[in-house]
Amino acid sequence: MTSALLVAIWAGLCALDDIGTQMLRRPLLIAPVVGLIMGNLQAGLMIGATLEVMWMGVGNVGAYSAPDMISGTCIGTALGIASGGTEVAVALAVPTSILAQQLLVIYKTGIVALNPIAEKAAESGDFSKIFRLNYIPMVIAFLIRAVPTFIAIYLGAGVIDTIVAALPANIMGGLKVAGSVIPSVGIGLLMLMMIKKAELWTFLIAGFALAVYLNLSVLPITLIALPIALIYDYAITKPTVTVSEVNTEDEGDYDL
Repeated sequence: MTSALLVAIWAGLCALDDIGTQMLRRPLLIAPVVGLIMGNLQAGLMIGATLEVMWMGVGNVGAYSAPDMISGTCIGTALGIASGGTEVAVALAVPTSILAQQLLVIYKTGIVALNPIAEKAAESGDFSKIFRLNYIPMVIAFLIRAVPTFIAIYLGAGVIDTIVAALPANIMGGLKVAGSVIPSVGIGLLMLMMIKKAELWTFLIAGFALAVYLNLSVLPITLIALPIALIYDYAITKPTVTVSEVNTEDEGDYDL
């Protein structure tokens, strides 16, 4: 009971960080704390490292909400430590994160209703009301991570399997299709926002070629791209000296 409550509180705190600084949302940081609460720090570190590798490239891109790593990591790690190891943690983390993903979509859709209220408060100059409105999504974000985490850990691994098995096949199929299409839409929207100049598309093509034809992972591509990006930035920001400026400087040298 106590462990389930503490892990649930930790999941809620990570949820608040997820809508803020995003310094604690990775499995490598979440799982060791869960392991410490469950009394097995070593297992927490091992599970966290495994889940981090599995979800290393996962993130929210554009309108796409990725599977919830916070709920998946907290529930998977806690039940994995209680049930026998890393394999159990991974098996439970994946369906848990997908279920929590749907809660995040509902949450992000619902809090849009606060926008008109905030706009009216801004027009009237009531900035304290705008500040207080921020507490509503914070409380909801805390609860949608903390409550399912507590229920899952308190009731055990069977509740997750039961929920997943109870979902109709057509719903699960639709979620899989949406999960495949939405990332592409999100990446497309992100590129439209970031790639404003035509010449920047050459860098995208170069990265694609390095990943596909040379089978390079994210880290070596990043290390290759970093000096190229610095050279490009230096080239486009370096101040240019005009002919008139050079002539002016030369004339100044000969002034008596």
